[in-house]
Amino acid sequence: MNDMTPLHGMAGTMVEEIRAFNWGATTLGPIENWPPALKTTLRLVLASRQPMCFFWGEDLLQFHNDAYLPILAGRETNPLGQPFREYWADVWDGVEPFVHLALNGEGTWMENLPLQILRNGALQESFWTFSYSPLHDDQGAVVGLLNVVTETTEAVLDRRALQDAYREAQKHLDERQQHEEELKLLNRELAHRMKNTLAMVQSIISQSLRGATSIPEAAATIGARIQTLAKAQDVLTGMSVTAAEISAIARTAVAPHVDGDDRISIVGPQVYLSAQQALGLSLAIHELATNATKYGALSRPEGRITIRWDKQDDDRFTFDWQESGGPLVTEPTRRGFGSRLTERVVSDLFQGQAGIRFEPAGVAFSLLGRLHNADDLDR
Repeated sequence: MNDMTPLHGMAGTMVEEIRAFNWGATTLGPIENWPPALKTTLRLVLASRQPMCFFWGEDLLQFHNDAYLPILAGRETNPLGQPFREYWADVWDGVEPFVHLALNGEGTWMENLPLQILRNGALQESFWTFSYSPLHDDQGAVVGLLNVVTETTEAVLDRRALQDAYREAQKHLDERQQHEEELKLLNRELAHRMKNTLAMVQSIISQSLRGATSIPEAAATIGARIQTLAKAQDVLTGMSVTAAEISAIARTAVAPHVDGDDRISIVGPQVYLSAQQALGLSLAIHELATNATKYGALSRPEGRITIRWDKQDDDRFTFDWQESGGPLVTEPTRRGFGSRLTERVVSDLFQGQAGIRFEPAGVAFSLLGRLHNADDLDR
């Protein structure tokens, strides 16, 4: 190569490859005949340590410098002297608009452009920050484009991984905060329920002692009522912190009094009660069942009890207890704590009306009220 070539005094991998390439077999012809504008561009690119390549002529044949070589890792062939569109067919659709802009004399800049590039025999996700600038011949016409490029795949993927890690960490923080809020709610609910339970226990003991004729009778009555209260608490604890399904409450309350599968019929849709309403209704059912066992339908083999309830869309709630097949019923002259609890306490808890009717055919109890905080109960 004589001193008139554009590579005079230069060294490097691409300098040697360009010198050895058979340019005479391309549309550019032998290197000695290249126009000054091409030679000047070639020396500028080869001397740069920034990854650069350029495409020249009607076929847009590629030239590139040593700094560009890492970009070609995994590519099966060398792009030197190859037409842009043919060699880079895998990314052509993504860069074609920018190529046309540069060939029309307009420079372009793109940051982190995603491209599917063919490496090691497979398409891989990659990202590129680059500029395309028009290149002119000696007469000022656009004959090619200069590509100053940096692959940003690793940086983009690292940033993506960091964002994913941040979102995951934030998710864990949110879950932890939610867990802490749930624990606070649980503690408040348990404290509130404990106060209510203690108040009920105090009332049970006071009223049972007041109405009892002997200490053994009082002890038996108190024990039975507190046991019912404990079983209702078990149901609440087993199902939910804030709600219990009424069928579980009803079956638990009447279980000690059932001596046959067909003695008590329990019918109603799935309805959830607040903790306070569940405890109150459980005690009321226990009182009704105890009275039925001693004096009412359950005191005779042919006696039957039907328990029904229903719920309306506006949270109105109805509950009915009906006895049949027992002894002839007459209204008592003295109303005990059980009757007062069944009527007054349940009425207050359900913000409605409740009453016992001593009908000749059998004792009946009806409740019309509303559910507490229905929108907040576990479903």
